[in-house]
Amino acid sequence: MTITGPTAMDGHCLLGWPSCAPVHQARTFVLFVTAKRTLSFSIGKGAQGRDLGAHSVSSAQSLGGIGIAEFLGSKNFLIIGGTGFLAKILIEKIMRTNTNIGKIYVVIKAKDTQAALKRMQNEVVDSELFRCLEEIHGKDYHSFLAKKLVPVVGDIKEANLGIAPDLAYRIAEEVDIIVNSAGNTTFEERYDVAMDINTLGPFRIMSFAQRFQRLKLFLHVSTAYVNGQRQGVVMEKPFQLGDTIGKEFGSSDSSECKLNALLDIEAEVKLAFATRIGDEDSPSLSQEMKRLGHDRAKLHGWQDVYVFTKAMGEMVVNCMRGDIPVVTIRPSIIESTLRDPFPGWIQGNRMLDPVILNYGRGLMTSLFADPESVIDVIPADMVVNAMLAAMAKHGQQGQQTPGTQRHHIYHLSSSTVNPLSCRDLCEFLFRHFTRSPVMDAAGEPILVQPMRFCRSMVEYASRVEAEANDALLQSAARAGAAFSERRKRDLRAKVVKNIVHLGKIYEPYGFYGGRFDNRNMEVLLAELSAEEREKFHFDVRSVDWMHYIADVHIPGLRKYVGKEKGSM
Repeated sequence: MTITGPTAMDGHCLLGWPSCAPVHQARTFVLFVTAKRTLSFSIGKGAQGRDLGAHSVSSAQSLGGIGIAEFLGSKNFLIIGGTGFLAKILIEKIMRTNTNIGKIYVVIKAKDTQAALKRMQNEVVDSELFRCLEEIHGKDYHSFLAKKLVPVVGDIKEANLGIAPDLAYRIAEEVDIIVNSAGNTTFEERYDVAMDINTLGPFRIMSFAQRFQRLKLFLHVSTAYVNGQRQGVVMEKPFQLGDTIGKEFGSSDSSECKLNALLDIEAEVKLAFATRIGDEDSPSLSQEMKRLGHDRAKLHGWQDVYVFTKAMGEMVVNCMRGDIPVVTIRPSIIESTLRDPFPGWIQGNRMLDPVILNYGRGLMTSLFADPESVIDVIPADMVVNAMLAAMAKHGQQGQQTPGTQRHHIYHLSSSTVNPLSCRDLCEFLFRHFTRSPVMDAAGEPILVQPMRFCRSMVEYASRVEAEANDALLQSAARAGAAFSERRKRDLRAKVVKNIVHLGKIYEPYGFYGGRFDNRNMEVLLAELSAEEREKFHFDVRSVDWMHYIADVHIPGLRKYVGKEKGSM
């Protein structure tokens, strides 16, 4: 049988997935099968070429604190997803913390080295995020970055990440830390596309990691929402291969419970890539693949294809880790920086931001959500600082006791220690846009109303239709425009469709009943010295949400995403 699927060497599809043996036992994976060859490999204790010697604890740790800055010295990094929002903040912080770092290999999807260099220059080096680093180094800024940053042509959808063999060999010889920050975060993505990046991507990275000679840590960026539809306080526990949240709900004798009693990743991969046979670019196939991803996620207890495929990615990492020390961080909703390197920096529309921007423009004054539900938010710089602290702590532990490494899970979240309710969030939006309104095309301020909450989709859709009509009429009147009835009808239909769609995709989060326990994050924070707490601040208890939302995040969003002048 031929299945069109993810490219790996000349391979096509993940066809075999073993049950997980204990980490000290060797396991053979046979995953990519074609007419020409079968790609298989073994992992386990003493993986080929791995240095399993103990790594000494730094003197800085013995004097108090973890020794984060010292740990970074002379380390070489491989960062996947390096042009993304979080990874760029991580790269900047590493380079600003210790100028004696080794090299940072940044995997960039590009046709050749020149194109990768151009993307590195445009998306990283010239980013305003790096202005503090530029001020520190002055005229030596570009030469410093040229010595430290190495763009690597690659693709997470290919074996060995699509890296040229000679460079892949060098990376495997030199790199101490792997950071996987790549991911497809679209809630309604095609099943095959999300699977290829969020589930098979970690498999390819872990496969490549078996070749590394001096690897001290693999840090995997996931999301707290891999916990799916779990309710109450959700603990920091790793997924085992085959876990499904669906079995935690429903009676034990129900047909649905029996059906989803075990998640078979092999079967899910086969299903995803077998279903897409045909014209991959056809709209009908695309819609079919989106429906498939949504249905499979719901069946197994996850709210959408994004968190479902990320959860399967965690299972892959946990099953394949062997003697590789692994830290998986699960941030909640990552938004703009609180203070480091400066307040309010953000890239792209994050999870809350379409709601915020549409509200400020007068297009969305109702929200399909429980006003008392908790919106779990964490500033991006706190996520990065916690990543570095975990990296230093567990990287120094290294492989002191080969074969007994734990999979360390960190919920980087706020809902259990400093909760932000939907009601408070919307109050902060109202305060900000009342004080600093968005200007319409005629230069007049758009006046916002307090957000109204809807408990049903019928009520929400009805309100959206009425509000869209009012907003368009007011906008036309202010601009002196005379819209034809057809033009008004078309604009209204477009606005209603977009806003109702937002309500549908955000419904699981607007009524979410889970709160993420973050005691591992709290323990990590307690291990920092006073100096480290200042330099690597990630105490979410200290966040003043009104200040952060109204005075930091929204101004940053309007400046860097909305491109409004004078927003900060």
